[in-house]
Amino acid sequence: MNDEPLPSPIIVRGSDADLEELLRKEWLLTNRIGAYASSTPVGCNTRRYHGLLVGATAPPVGRVVALATIMEQLIVGPNTYDLATFEFADTFSPRGAEYLQEFRNDVAPTFVFRAGESELTKEIVLAEDANAVAVRYTVRGGKATLLLRPFAALRDFHHLRRANEPHQMTFNIREGGAVVQDRMGHQPDLFLTSSDTAFSADPQWWYRFCYRVDLARGQDGFEDLYTPGYFECELGDGQSCQFNASLNEPIPISFTSSVERRREKLNELAGLAGPDADEATRRLAAATDAFLVKRRVSKAASSKTILAGYHWFADWGRDAFIALPGLLLRTGRFQQARQIFRTFVSRIAAGMIPNCFDDYTDTCHYNSIDASLWFVIACERYLAATEDTAFWRETLMPVANAILTAYREGTRFDIYADADGLLTGGAADTQLTWMDVAIGGEPVTPRHGKAVEANALWHSAHCIMAERCAGIDDDLAWQYAQRASLIRAAFAGAFWNADAKCLYDCITDETPDPSVRPNQIFAVSLPHSPLSEEQQAAVTQTVMDKLLTPMGLRTLSPDDPRYQGRYGGSWESRDRSYHQGTVWAWLMGAFVEAYLKVHGENPPAAAQVRKWLAAFDDHLAEGGLGFISEIFDGDEPHHPRGCIAQAWSVAEILRAKQLVAAYS
Repeated sequence: MNDEPLPSPIIVRGSDADLEELLRKEWLLTNRIGAYASSTPVGCNTRRYHGLLVGATAPPVGRVVALATIMEQLIVGPNTYDLATFEFADTFSPRGAEYLQEFRNDVAPTFVFRAGESELTKEIVLAEDANAVAVRYTVRGGKATLLLRPFAALRDFHHLRRANEPHQMTFNIREGGAVVQDRMGHQPDLFLTSSDTAFSADPQWWYRFCYRVDLARGQDGFEDLYTPGYFECELGDGQSCQFNASLNEPIPISFTSSVERRREKLNELAGLAGPDADEATRRLAAATDAFLVKRRVSKAASSKTILAGYHWFADWGRDAFIALPGLLLRTGRFQQARQIFRTFVSRIAAGMIPNCFDDYTDTCHYNSIDASLWFVIACERYLAATEDTAFWRETLMPVANAILTAYREGTRFDIYADADGLLTGGAADTQLTWMDVAIGGEPVTPRHGKAVEANALWHSAHCIMAERCAGIDDDLAWQYAQRASLIRAAFAGAFWNADAKCLYDCITDETPDPSVRPNQIFAVSLPHSPLSEEQQAAVTQTVMDKLLTPMGLRTLSPDDPRYQGRYGGSWESRDRSYHQGTVWAWLMGAFVEAYLKVHGENPPAAAQVRKWLAAFDDHLAEGGLGFISEIFDGDEPHHPRGCIAQAWSVAEILRAKQLVAAYS
């Protein structure tokens, strides 16, 4: 058994490495309210979402890029070393990457610089429950003077700051530092403090910081940043100084105790992966901590929720209940799982779980046909993991029954059970499934009507109710068993494509769509399949032959003329390829589950699955360090795209690894 479950830190080598390669990697540090710090291993921000303090002013949303970056200068004798790396329109200046020895993606992200005979270590930690960051600097190898120039953005994290646009950026000197404000804006004050340094006022604007990732995504990628002055500290050999930044008020942070508490937490989570878990599995278990955050619920105490992904997603119902089994059940955090259920149950309306919470208000959006059905699947997986029949009886069962009753009788977005028992919903101008991109109000992948995965979920949810209501409400259990039989009989007749030996993707106006997409795999992987064993095997084989990649499943077969193998360019180009061939990592969980079912969950099948999952082990040192990206290119070499850390990607790969571990 591993006595120290927390994996060793991912180390990125510095000065002798290719700068372009370093700029493709990103680190992420989070806290329990949805605030975060994130950048690259050289500290050069490459997207508008990067920053040393991105606060959550209405946890877990209302996110504000407060402290964008810090320029560090180390003066050793007659020499001055500029250790920061900034990119502008046509140059890097300064080029501190030349002095970077290594970056460690540790409990506290750590940068080690070599400046002549001196070494400077920079470490970062966030307050656990507040919008505050602390940066600690330690010098070794002799005396040195450290100058710190902080740059403030103080803007919504989706937007960019412009010096020539209306603002009143200013600052006030206070004991220990300064307070930066935009008196025309609606953002909180940014407190910059340090008891170890002296602050000197020297307000400046620096223009046209370049964010290369935004430019590559077809977005505006230039920003102006404001700096009120600089902090100066004299350090002896082995001495440290600490710089703090916080929103609304000065917030003290004990660096050492914060690091130790975080280490203990991550160590505990890594240990929950199991005594025989490999390093990648333990790393994924530790990564689950980033997504579990607090949400303020109106007229109630804060509860837990799951952020769908960093940097820009909030909490989504579909993502939350797909991710919950891997994030929480596989790591034994059942109390937190119950809180997630309660958070979403508190906002159920017309039998629908929220599709997502709004980024700026307390409102919810309900435009999803499957989020509520994934809730029922998560209920079953919770019961299987805990045997907590009391929570099922008192909380989950009434809600699951309300969902299925509302769906059967008809609810929002024209969702209802058709005469054949199958679930239908939406119209030509709606996008209710997870393939939900629309451009100019027109869905890119129109799937209104009877979507295959929605009906696989519909069938499985009825079977779950038939089994789990037995002994509690036998009449209700019988009703669900009868309806499940009706749905099962209709499913294969409607969706089975005998010529292609797989399932139609969607049936719209009684016309089946033969597109080969991954949605059909859920008809095999879910707890109850409406297909025969032969059909399950055929579906799994088709998905394996046409859609499987080392990083997940493609969203469309390469044989289809609409297939797009690269995700990039303008927002429209990206949206048009999002579900037209782009690979999604989270789908690997369902594929692995289906494959193990079809192949008998035996050691040879498990060995094959382990080979497929091995690529994710390597990916943990790419893209978002220690995390799994949202999406990948459909074509080789399957570059990571989208969010650098996606909840359901981490959760489903962790779940897949633990599923296969049982059949070694």
